[in-house]
Amino acid sequence: MKFLQSDRDAKRNAIIFIIAQATMGSQMPMIFVLGGLAGQSLADNVCYATLPISMIVTGSMLTAPVLAQVMQKYGRKVGFLIGAFGGAIGATIGAFGLYCQSFPLFLLGSLFTGIYMSAQGFYRFAALDTASAALRPKIISYVLAGGLLAAIIGPQLVKVTAQAMVIPYLATYLAVIGLNVAGSVVFIFLASPVRDETDQEVGIARTRWQLLKDPKILVAMFCAMVSYSLMNLMMTSTPLAVVGCGFDENKAADVVSAHVLAMFLPSFFTGHLITKYGAKRIIGIGLFLLMISAFAGLSGVDLHYFFAALILLGLGWNFGFIGATTLLANSYAPSERTKVQGLNDLFVFGSVTAASFGSGWLMNCSSASVVTGWSSVNIAMLPWLLFAAIALVWLHRQKVTKPIAL
Repeated sequence: MKFLQSDRDAKRNAIIFIIAQATMGSQMPMIFVLGGLAGQSLADNVCYATLPISMIVTGSMLTAPVLAQVMQKYGRKVGFLIGAFGGAIGATIGAFGLYCQSFPLFLLGSLFTGIYMSAQGFYRFAALDTASAALRPKIISYVLAGGLLAAIIGPQLVKVTAQAMVIPYLATYLAVIGLNVAGSVVFIFLASPVRDETDQEVGIARTRWQLLKDPKILVAMFCAMVSYSLMNLMMTSTPLAVVGCGFDENKAADVVSAHVLAMFLPSFFTGHLITKYGAKRIIGIGLFLLMISAFAGLSGVDLHYFFAALILLGLGWNFGFIGATTLLANSYAPSERTKVQGLNDLFVFGSVTAASFGSGWLMNCSSASVVTGWSSVNIAMLPWLLFAAIALVWLHRQKVTKPIAL
């Protein structure tokens, strides 16, 4: 299977994904701000406050391999429309769960929302389908930069909708339905890669076990898992910590907004930095920033400490995750694309599921106060960052092999 390297189509698709991030992508900061708070109000046991976030990531983990196969067989457009439909259904069930004050229904809605989250995870890969090798790091960055608009729109919608109805947060989930319906229209204009049907895939695709034995693939996946799961661990618990320390939901939304801006703002130049300095160095910087964010979180619970920790967390995620994605994208043959992308998102979202559930437990059940719970969240980040740093050093010391041409 050969893809015609049309950078014109790649740039067109990047614009479409930026629009999709700004509309449908806005639901993710909205849900991450309110999901734990809504869960805390519905659950009988506060230890399960972040379970709705865990269910979203579980849904994403379970559907990532399925969506990868659907996109391989029917095209990216179909997969993304399925994702938008899943997001709309999830918000509908979640809204009904809030109306009925049913925690199980709310969890079911969160599970369906995971379908959208899974589809969103493929935006960065789909943008590469028609991009030349030189353009790939920049395209990944541009697509993720679309999250800047979501970082602005999502939290502002939370402020407007959170208490707009008698039932708290109900209007927010109704707004999410509209975002999914409206945003899905842009995929009609998505340019598909042109395939040369006369040629077969170049080379024999390795098995999944063989792929996981490749040091470059293994370390890229592990660094992506650590970057994403630790970001989720801290971000999921932040609204609980901010509100628990006496600030209101609007302040929590402001902190999350600053965090999401920090996640995506560097994307305008991250690709250039990767091209100049290499993916492994950028991943290393990302891991260092994540460590500093944990120390900032341990420094205090005044509002400026929350802002500092979450901004550093966003910057660390950007460098670590985009660097790992780029490293992975240059580690497999075209015939292995679907297997690797499906495996990557399965492992990444699997680790994020564990982190989101652990976040609620660390915050509410590992200690007697919000302050010590917040400290536990930050301390839990440190050993995983150490493991990732060791893995990166190990990869650097491996025998250098010729990259696989994509």
